[in-house]
Amino acid sequence: MSANYRIAVGSILTECNQWVARTTELEDFERMEFRRGSEILEGSAGVAGGMLRVLQQRNVEILPLISASACPGGLLSSHCYRHLREELMEALKRFDAPDAVLLGLHGAASAVDLEDVEGDILEAVREFVGSGVPVVATLDLHAHVTEKMVRCADALVAWETYPHRDSVETGSRGTRLLLDALDGKVKPTMAMAKVPVLTGAVNASTDGETPFADLMRLAKSWEGQDGVLSTSVFLVNPYLDCTEMGSGGLVIADGDRDRAIALAREVATMYWERRYDLVPSMYEPAEAVSEGLRIEGGPVLLVETADTCGGGAAGDSVASLKALLKAQVDELSLVPIVDPEAAAECHQAGPGKEIRLELGHKLDPQWGRPIAVKGVVGTLSDGRFRYSGGIWGAQWGDMGPSAMLQIGRVQVLIASHPTYEWADEQFRSMKMNTSAAKFIVVKNPMNYRNTYLETAKKAFILDTPGPTPAILDHVQFQRLKRPYFPADKDIPNLTPTILSH
Repeated sequence: MSANYRIAVGSILTECNQWVARTTELEDFERMEFRRGSEILEGSAGVAGGMLRVLQQRNVEILPLISASACPGGLLSSHCYRHLREELMEALKRFDAPDAVLLGLHGAASAVDLEDVEGDILEAVREFVGSGVPVVATLDLHAHVTEKMVRCADALVAWETYPHRDSVETGSRGTRLLLDALDGKVKPTMAMAKVPVLTGAVNASTDGETPFADLMRLAKSWEGQDGVLSTSVFLVNPYLDCTEMGSGGLVIADGDRDRAIALAREVATMYWERRYDLVPSMYEPAEAVSEGLRIEGGPVLLVETADTCGGGAAGDSVASLKALLKAQVDELSLVPIVDPEAAAECHQAGPGKEIRLELGHKLDPQWGRPIAVKGVVGTLSDGRFRYSGGIWGAQWGDMGPSAMLQIGRVQVLIASHPTYEWADEQFRSMKMNTSAAKFIVVKNPMNYRNTYLETAKKAFILDTPGPTPAILDHVQFQRLKRPYFPADKDIPNLTPTILSH
């Protein structure tokens, strides 16, 4: 039956951080991924790749819109978001009466002058296609799910894994649900329940025995039973400052709103009960280095979560580097820092040259000051590397002009642009040997597990300044109003907020 369907497919995907000084611009998308029209049909990675895979198997006519993604960063500038939205909608309007719309979104994007980017996109699409045309969107499990998103979409389907290994599969799942709805096999009925819990992502792996894994397993155990079509669990991106932010569960049932609400409420209630379990133990950098030196062998991971490029940070913190240099560590240690000025100076000097630099805190100086270092320039590159998996699996990443600077036994990867960390692709592209390192600084609260889970002697979660902290105790929100955890440890008579469609 689906052979005659005409389905529009598009994607605008990035994650924004309220506490970053610089804005996200169009060139950030162009550098990472920006496909237009028929170029989309060539993609095989990410949620768009998963959507295309299913649609091509079903011989559906695909109406390609745009597919744009960027490394997380600051709020979208007004110009950037306006351009992305206009390109998407202009492409959609060129097609006459699509039977359905599939969108790959993130759920935690905001613009300088617009809080709810994904809700705005879904509302614009809904207004154009009308109420009778199914609209399905995929989301990151760190989405801020809003009333407008739930109202304007027929189904929202989130990634199931963290580290994010299932973006392709999620695109496929969302597409199959859409096709079943078009075929008249199901009637998606959606409910989101959330509680005001804001925590970092350190204890939110969906692998092993973590509180978030328990929540995900509970929700996924319902799928396929008694008309439950899809379940999602959300740990909201806590680096936004939006009204009514919260974490919880979303359930899509087959025409049964009451069941969807009841199950979503069960997830949200359990989320509130497990809130303390999501808060990690923290170490000062000097303390972590000192303890790490007493551990035999390596690697010992210094997890600088507050400078996570994958959460929108600039990646320019030198907090871990300072601790390693002060301790005079005499074993191989690897540190990534984004500093375009320093990278340019290394390129100008050339390999083998000794240079002095002011390193770090150039892109987002509110979190610290540069440090003076002297080192020898090693490997130089254009910063291109290929992702081995995850959201951008098999696609190219771009650090911009990059250099390895040797400071004693510490090797610093100096990049020009922030890039998402999936595994150790950036280090490998610069011929930096992670398997021989005593200390490795990683700037992602979760994805280091992809490479170092089996080999790391210990991972220390660091307490350092930055816009992506592991705990939210000291963050001063303006739009988000109390009560919320962790500012309020207990909220008497709390009941989950319910959004339904």
